[in-house]
Amino acid sequence: MLIAAAQFPSRRHDIAANAARMAALLARAADLGAALVVFAELALTQYDLDALAADPGLALTPDDARLAPVREACRAHGVGAVVNVPAREPGGPAGIPGLTSFVFGPDGALLTRYTKRHLSGRERDLVTPGHTEGRFRLGGVPFALATCYDNSFPELAERAAADGCRVYLASSFHSSPESLTKYPDRAWDNGLHVLLANGAGMGSGTSGPGCGLSGGWLPDGRQVASAGPGADCPEEGELVLTDVRDAVVLMADPAVAAMPVRECGEPLVDVREAAPNLLAAAADTEEATTDGAGAHLRAGVLERLLAAERVLPDGLRLRLVEGYRPPALQRHYFERYADRLRGLHPDWAPDRVRSAASRFVSPPEIAPHSAGGAVDVTLITADGSPVDMGTPVDASPEESDGACYTAAPGIPAAARRARRTLSAALTTAGLVNYPTEWWHWSYGDRYWALETGADAALYGPRELR
Repeated sequence: MLIAAAQFPSRRHDIAANAARMAALLARAADLGAALVVFAELALTQYDLDALAADPGLALTPDDARLAPVREACRAHGVGAVVNVPAREPGGPAGIPGLTSFVFGPDGALLTRYTKRHLSGRERDLVTPGHTEGRFRLGGVPFALATCYDNSFPELAERAAADGCRVYLASSFHSSPESLTKYPDRAWDNGLHVLLANGAGMGSGTSGPGCGLSGGWLPDGRQVASAGPGADCPEEGELVLTDVRDAVVLMADPAVAAMPVRECGEPLVDVREAAPNLLAAAADTEEATTDGAGAHLRAGVLERLLAAERVLPDGLRLRLVEGYRPPALQRHYFERYADRLRGLHPDWAPDRVRSAASRFVSPPEIAPHSAGGAVDVTLITADGSPVDMGTPVDASPEESDGACYTAAPGIPAAARRARRTLSAALTTAGLVNYPTEWWHWSYGDRYWALETGADAALYGPRELR
């Protein structure tokens, strides 16, 4: 997964112009393969505390019409956005906004909001502090949020790492390059990817002009991306990108196995009889050895697949490649792939082999396919022709050089658009993607429960008969 920091010189109090620039940057970032774009502190209004105090109309809500260009760009391009704005705090003092980051998902819906907790200078007199942590998940990656002066407090990043976050996102307005020296420390000290979106252009009062230099740091503290100085930032803005694919929570992660299962008892249904138009393809694959088991799904998963197909653009349909997989077959696939990795990497420890294997085949004890909750699915045209998705279904990370990852950079633009179309339909229907495989989607299993924040999985492993 690529994520991007965007910096541009905000126009003073011109929310419409700044929102339009954000929308354009979201489109540019999506074309480069980014799944998420982070904007600087108060990039929508410009960092101007006096104006915030004098004009209550500058405060926004997540559904504010002035944010419509941002939400629509997220939907149109299948990309998330972190937008920091002055916002009324629920239960906060009347007339005093917080400095709040709204996180919009690829469907334009609000994923979470986070309000700056640590205030500096005149902010203490004019701004309401927040009191909650900023956390969200996107594309299988757990993210943490912080805003400018927050980053002077190491405990924020420490709590993020303790909560299982793997990427730390900072929306800031620093006027001095010296202020940026803390970010590699946050990365190194906590083993986090860090992405900074910093302001460019004028601020107000003692803040001075934003120094730009937005950047990304790896968990070992190395900087891998940097924008130019704020004074040199072009009107259309700049993007810096960093790859956080290694931050994806894999099936072998203990957090997945720790999710409880409260089996709902929903039956497995035969898709060939219940919905033949989904073109269940188990008979054309290795799964034909299991007497058509791969053509079965939990009833709730099938219901959601049909709902997803109904919202696809005209001329496109879903093709089900595989659904249910018997536990014994799942174990066979996992061990076979693990043996292959052991042969390629004889120096790897068992835990590393297990983790790497789970990029492509789930450990059998928690496998979504064996619970009947997972589908391998692709797109076809109305006449049954395959749509180019960038790799075949079931291309391994080694075979595809990582192009099997849903948000892989470097795949053809048409394939990226097709993946976004598939993702939009299935996400709308309530399924979640396993980010190492663009074709693998699930509902009701442990991974789904972890990604959606459900209390428990609905489906556990079972035998077909």
